[in-house]
Amino acid sequence: MKSAVETLNPTRVRLTVEVPFEELKDSLDAAYKKINQQVTVKGFRKGKIPARVIDQRFGRGAVLEEAVNDALPKFYTEAVNEAELNVLGQPEVDITELKDGETLNFTAEVDVRPSLELPEDFSSIEVEVDAVEVTDEDVEKSVEQLRERFASTSPVERAAEDGDVVTVDLEAKVDGEVLEDGVAQGVSYTIGSGELLDGIDDAVKGLSAGEEATFTSELKGGSAAGKEAEVTVKVTQVAARELPELDDEFAQLASEFDTLDELKADSTKRLANMKQFDQATQAQERVLDKLLELVEVPVPEKLLEDEINTRKHNLEHHQLGQMGLTLDKYLELQGKTAEEFETETREAAVKGIKTQFVLDELVKREKLNVNQEELTEHLMRRAASSGMSPDQFAQAVVEGGQVPLLVGEVARGKALALVVESATVKDTNGEVVDLDDEEDEATAEAADADTEAADAAEEKTEG
Repeated sequence: MKSAVETLNPTRVRLTVEVPFEELKDSLDAAYKKINQQVTVKGFRKGKIPARVIDQRFGRGAVLEEAVNDALPKFYTEAVNEAELNVLGQPEVDITELKDGETLNFTAEVDVRPSLELPEDFSSIEVEVDAVEVTDEDVEKSVEQLRERFASTSPVERAAEDGDVVTVDLEAKVDGEVLEDGVAQGVSYTIGSGELLDGIDDAVKGLSAGEEATFTSELKGGSAAGKEAEVTVKVTQVAARELPELDDEFAQLASEFDTLDELKADSTKRLANMKQFDQATQAQERVLDKLLELVEVPVPEKLLEDEINTRKHNLEHHQLGQMGLTLDKYLELQGKTAEEFETETREAAVKGIKTQFVLDELVKREKLNVNQEELTEHLMRRAASSGMSPDQFAQAVVEGGQVPLLVGEVARGKALALVVESATVKDTNGEVVDLDDEEDEATAEAADADTEAADAAEEKTEG
């Protein structure tokens, strides 16, 4: 077999392959055997029909077609390996010549990973991040949120007010008909929380137990999601929320601390840790953006389209589907036009693919490996974000053949960490930031965010 490579553009090549006919022998034998099992010829036992009879009855062309279809993937793979190409997705194959007993010639156009020129070092990268500052207001807000969790309620004989917890019965009608899933009784709702239906706060405020009101609202879920409904709400109980006093007794109730001062000191420490992690994440993202500016990265159009479609599919059929929203309604809530959504999705897809290409090239250049401990830690983190147990997630990963994708994510995280170590990171106060404590996890998450969907798109094209 002979093959040659023609570069069509930085991300696409054309392979020209010439195959001597004798190399089709195994595939021809397999084709006769397959046809033998599928057809019946009077006078011959099934599977024992001579090749010449098959040629006469069904045509040599049918046999050749079967043999070529069987052999092409093997010859294509050999040509790819011989040329040391890093291909993306499926090729477009065109048989240019097929002479029985003489030769098989074909071409294959396919996308390839582009060759990238990375900087020798990344010391020129400098980014600014938010300073870590925990204010008294931050601490008070944190303690107040904890206080809200320990609030108690007690029934009152008065009209409902903001902050009260009301027990209500609901009935929703669309076009005058009560919905099958539009009736609910004994629903507990905190006025002002915004956790139920738009318009319910104004409807129930001022009502006492036993009173009802009617209002219109767009349903967020159920059989009539997105439709305007006439909702009748009846208040069966009004309860006032009572917050515990902010004192040492509350600290002992709500935490392991003996005093309120100790509780506030712990809140300060926790908030500082959270802000440090956020700062590290911000640093990784900004360093990554600077890195992508330094490298020219051509993007294969087919891979880009697959990436865009993957992102749209995940948004529409997973994220929005779980919330009972259509894409149009989502765009309305976001205040975006369809054109703006398309532009943002495309830009995010381009960034995701460029990130994967650049970090993979860095992994290759630096010969970065992933050990079992690093892979396990990454798997645990991904399991937590998916809502699955580590065992369930690991099983799904193995069964879906996704282990190489996870290994790639970890390796890219390590590559980005190398860049961050070389970069200069300063906060808004002009102080150089030491990211050692938070860097590993934040870097991994920053790399994951831009490459997970790109992985999925690439896997789809490679499949």
